[in-house]
Amino acid sequence: MHVLVIYDITPDNIRFKVASICKDFGLVRIQKSAFLGVMASERRKEMKVRLEKAIKRVKGNIQIFQIPEPYISLREIIGEIEKYEESEDLVF
Repeated sequence: MHVLVIYDITPDNIRFKVASICKDFGLVRIQKSAFLGVMASERRKEMKVRLEKAIKRVKGNIQIFQIPEPYISLREIIGEIEKYEESEDLVF
C-alpha cells in the first residue's frame, strides 16, 4: 500500500529527524514536508512508533495516510515537480 507522510514541526532538529526516519523506511520526499512510498502494514507500524518517539513533547504533528493502489493512480500533478536536495542544511 502507498503511504503518504506529511508533517508540520517547528524545531529544525526534530524535523530533520522525522525526514530521516521517512527516508530510512524507503519513502521519497515529494514536497518539503511530505514523503510518499510503498510500504507493508508492519513496516508502517514500525515507522509510526519511531515517528511517535521523535515528536514526543514537541510542538507539531505528523499525519500518515494509507492510499490504496487504485487511488494513487488517480493522482494529478499540476506544475513541475521540484527535486529537493537531501541535505541536513535544508530548512523549511
